[in-house]
Amino acid sequence: MTLPQALPIDPERVVWSTPEPFEALAQGAPLVVLLHGYGSHERDLAGLTPYLPAGAVTAALRAPLQAGPGFAWFPLAEPGTPDADAVTAAALGVLDWLSGFEAAGPVVPLGFSQGGAMSLQLLRLAPTRFAGAVNLSGFAIGGELEGDAVLAERTVPVFWGRDEADPVIAPVAIERTNAWLPRHALVTRELYPGIAHGISREELDDVRAFLEPLLAP
Repeated sequence: MTLPQALPIDPERVVWSTPEPFEALAQGAPLVVLLHGYGSHERDLAGLTPYLPAGAVTAALRAPLQAGPGFAWFPLAEPGTPDADAVTAAALGVLDWLSGFEAAGPVVPLGFSQGGAMSLQLLRLAPTRFAGAVNLSGFAIGGELEGDAVLAERTVPVFWGRDEADPVIAPVAIERTNAWLPRHALVTRELYPGIAHGISREELDDVRAFLEPLLAP
């Protein structure tokens, strides 16, 4: 399978939760990679750090494509059906960035909307690299990747939280994700009525409870 060229992550735009992250990561501190949604920026999800397990290092990345006043991981296309190669190119950029330093402890991608789709694509491209994934108001991308077969055997824990009445994510994407996740992950599915296309404190409490055993030493 021929993969597209990676879209690089700008390391100068990464927002870290600690001033000395690389030393902590080399010593085994867990890492949560925060992936924002379409048209947003790296500081958007950085504010989630206090709600995540204590001791975790967080790194909020800026997506590589300009999207209005913000940034995007991949271009908008037919609702719920983005170009799979475009998503893969962005995910490969994240994997390249991760390979640039030592992270001896567990690593979990946590994404919102487009970032949620990215979190699952990262699992599919590197099925043994991550301890789990968090997909907030996001979805799975169509097509098949070589890592899918590994995930089907490994069943990595995945948290998927959303509002059933989310006005942004197309029904076809929800149907695809509902079909894909149980076959490839140990999935925790939670619905949060009233959050629309957003994140609630209740959801963050559930995410923290989901992450704590995955990030434990």
